[in-house]
Amino acid sequence: THALAPLTAWFGLPAEALPMALIRPLSGSGATGVMVAAMREHGPDSYIGFLVSTIQGSSETTFYVLAVYFGAVGIRNMRHAPWVGIAADVIGVLASILAVRVYFAMGA
Repeated sequence: THALAPLTAWFGLPAEALPMALIRPLSGSGATGVMVAAMREHGPDSYIGFLVSTIQGSSETTFYVLAVYFGAVGIRNMRHAPWVGIAADVIGVLASILAVRVYFAMGA
């Protein structure tokens, strides 16, 4: 993740929070583990602690939802749903970055 630090820093995403953004659409329990590890290392009141917890709350386990919900009703052709889900996750991460930056800029 540190190799991507210059790229993620341009978006305001610290390299330590990148695993959260990548694992959250795939696994809820994995994302919780990443969040707990980040909070143990950096503290829950740090920028990274706030950011990973905000990403946790603003995104979804997209592929789990697609598999369970579409499978439950027998839909085999998901068409645009995976791309829309991924786009929503990206928007959630970007909105999280913005919200946490604003929060910390206000003197939190």
